[in-house]
Amino acid sequence: MTTLTPWMDRLPLVAILRGINPDAAVAVGEALVAAGFAIIEVPLNSPSPFDSIERLAKALGERALVGAGTVMSGEAVEQVAAAGGRLIVMPHADTAVIRATKAAGLLSVPGFATATEAFAALDAGADALKLFPAEAAPPPVLKALRAVLPKAVPVLPVGGIVPESMAAYWAAGASGFGLGSALYKPGDAPDAVLHKATAFRQAFEALQGTVAV
Repeated sequence: MTTLTPWMDRLPLVAILRGINPDAAVAVGEALVAAGFAIIEVPLNSPSPFDSIERLAKALGERALVGAGTVMSGEAVEQVAAAGGRLIVMPHADTAVIRATKAAGLLSVPGFATATEAFAALDAGADALKLFPAEAAPPPVLKALRAVLPKAVPVLPVGGIVPESMAAYWAAGASGFGLGSALYKPGDAPDAVLHKATAFRQAFEALQGTVAV
């Protein structure tokens, strides 16, 4: 699957495993897949992140799209690709990193906070946009941005998202969400992750009958 769409169609929730240890990665990844998740990122400021990415990619195969978050350079993109990762998530909209991602044949989801950053990222080839930090961009901000962004472009709020906060963003035009510490904290057991992931999935499924504004 060389586009983001099939993975988003499965479940447009991105599991952010910041701080995960490689020895815990596969068990947590299996718990996420069991809960219905299909997109997993390991931020590069985690312990031995390329090891975790490689283990997850090998163990999960086509059951999940595995990649990296907090990617800051073209060199890091190459390391993610070498580890078997297929997704590059960034906290910012560095067009050089976006272009390096696409040149490597990987999927690009850069962060943005303004319309200027969003359009620059799309021009560079971004596959989707990460509204970050969502704490600083409440639903009315997303609604205003959605009025000018191409309708087909997925926008995923990231930062402080909990099951209870998804409805307002969904109504404002969110396409999905990135889930961090409310889903996974370093040291969480797989069973705990399964429980939290299931709660997020169920909260998202409850939104399916509603229509984005």
